[in-house]
Amino acid sequence: MAGGGPLFLLLWLFSAGVLLSCEASVHDYGSRRFAVKGNAFVLHGGSEGLYTAAPSPNSSAPASGNSFIRFEKITFRRPKEAAAKQKNAGTVKAIIFEVEDRKNIGGSAYGGQRAICCTADLAKLGACTQGTIIYRHSDHSPDWPQVLSASFKGSNPEATLPSKTIQITRTGMYNLYFIFCDPSLEGLQIQGKTIWKNPTGYLPGSMRPLMKFYGLMSLAFLMLGICWFSQYARFWTEVMPVQNCITLVIALGMIETTLWYFEYAELNHTGIRPKEITFWAVTFGAVKRTVSRVLVLIVSMGYGVVRPTLGGLTSNVTLLGGTFFGASEILELVENVGAVSDVSRKPRLFLALPVAVLDAFFIIWIFTSLSKTLKRLQARRMSGKLEIYRKFTYALIVTVLVSVACIGFELYFKATDAYGERWRSAWIISALWQVLSFSLLCAICALWAPSQNSMRFAYLDDGSEDFDQEDSRSLIKPLPYSYKDSWSFSVSSDVKRMRKFDTAAPKDDENEEEKTE
Repeated sequence: MAGGGPLFLLLWLFSAGVLLSCEASVHDYGSRRFAVKGNAFVLHGGSEGLYTAAPSPNSSAPASGNSFIRFEKITFRRPKEAAAKQKNAGTVKAIIFEVEDRKNIGGSAYGGQRAICCTADLAKLGACTQGTIIYRHSDHSPDWPQVLSASFKGSNPEATLPSKTIQITRTGMYNLYFIFCDPSLEGLQIQGKTIWKNPTGYLPGSMRPLMKFYGLMSLAFLMLGICWFSQYARFWTEVMPVQNCITLVIALGMIETTLWYFEYAELNHTGIRPKEITFWAVTFGAVKRTVSRVLVLIVSMGYGVVRPTLGGLTSNVTLLGGTFFGASEILELVENVGAVSDVSRKPRLFLALPVAVLDAFFIIWIFTSLSKTLKRLQARRMSGKLEIYRKFTYALIVTVLVSVACIGFELYFKATDAYGERWRSAWIISALWQVLSFSLLCAICALWAPSQNSMRFAYLDDGSEDFDQEDSRSLIKPLPYSYKDSWSFSVSSDVKRMRKFDTAAPKDDENEEEKTE
């Protein structure tokens, strides 16, 4: 435990840093910086799915139930050197467009490289004015994209965007970018925020189905918990160690799904992501996934059924579970405890890779252990336990096959939807994994449900189910098969019969001697 202290301290500090920087449908730009994209300086202001709302009778203010994007006190500050050298120079624009109109932003001369700011070649063609941002109006609506401008005047180092509310009258994925083309404004700072709202609340459109989904999942866990805990309380004297682990997983699932529901509900109501609820939802989810995988692994090893302890494997299982928890916790914090807009793909891939590798290690170890357990049960003709483990194997095989199909679907979905055009279906990916893990949990609950005959499938210390030494030895270092161990096991029953025969032999000899006399 002493060696794991720095790891958990680092994890906690990272978590605190993510919590302090998280946002929601209220996009705050206080710590953001412009990035160079081609010949322009760009800052991504947000991307959210917004649903259509009926137009408000009063166009000056959004009515309740309308979708809108509102700009509030957005100010740009240029460096003092730039303000002193160039007066009345520099303009920053905020451009809002629907993802289907993304090709209307920027242009190219003679089919060359696409540029956001007008180049000299494009200016010669009369397509635009050099140094300005290139955009064309949408074919669907002449009012889009929406463009707001802030210009620097005199030596004033600040320029302010006009506060404005833009009504959304067409369902789609909307993107906001702040752009300037003047290189003298490099180092520009931004302050202020935008507020994005859907007809039913501040929850982004891609997250809205998840609130209902987690509400249903919390009810499903509640029903499963009622059924399981009633059996657990009824036959508590017959409970096996494995069933205690199942009880813990059900309790963690109930807490996790409930926290996610309230997290989305709070975000939908206030527009600000509740940092504490999100953190604990992520943490309980990481704990549940870790305990679930460890549970499947130790069941595959036969813990509580064909062996009383894990023996020398305990430290290895603990190390694998602790590493998986740390990697999963960090990945989920980055993906969920942050801004609504997606984080860049590179850090997500970097953080997702260790989780994928550890998952693969879990799967290999599970099926390797399960194969050994099945062979031993079959060799010892334990038909009751063997039947349960065969059903458990079938459930795992189906789960792995469905998981592979889900991974393929997720890769295809993300590869063919780079711009988020299918945002209304994105929630299905998260829902699939939740449903799959819940289905496997239900299958395990059905196989190991507490009953009056539970102890019939528990480990019995009769000397015939001692697997600890062999498994520990094979995991640490492969050794050749011991003839001495095999001989001692195979002849043990013969020795017992020989001993019985030897003790009976003198009596027979004595009877024969009496008869001869």
